[in-house]
Amino acid sequence: MKRADQVADVLMPEDHDVLLAAAWLHDIGYVSHDATGFHPLDGARFLERHGIDRRIVCLVAHHSAARFEAEERGLGGSLAVYQREEGPVADSLTWADMTTGPQGQRVTFEERIAEVFTRYPHDDPVHRAIARARAELEGAVRRTEERLASARTAQPM
Repeated sequence: MKRADQVADVLMPEDHDVLLAAAWLHDIGYVSHDATGFHPLDGARFLERHGIDRRIVCLVAHHSAARFEAEERGLGGSLAVYQREEGPVADSLTWADMTTGPQGQRVTFEERIAEVFTRYPHDDPVHRAIARARAELEGAVRRTEERLASARTAQPM
């Protein structure tokens, strides 16, 4: 959440609250007790049942290149009912997720990837998905950091 708040100012004003809500809710699928065991999809279904804005639901469903893991788990079709957003908001959500460690600490993208690879064995769907998604994840992080850098240089001293 802290990381999402740091980047929210480089978004359009109407996107600020959307990003913050998606950042707060993106991992709710870990505790929603839905059937698939795939937290982005379970979280999206939970939020959808509770009337949360469709855009936020879709951002949660697709956060951090979730489609790669959905494919690994045979859930690509189930995830596809949620529209995948591309652009600054989705990038910022990925950036916040991929630069925050498991205990909420700030980490680099490389540290986060290494942590995931250490936590999940090579044959785990998460490990395989992150390996396949790495370039996409890195692109989202890079684009967000470029937006942040541009915003800093554009501000008067």
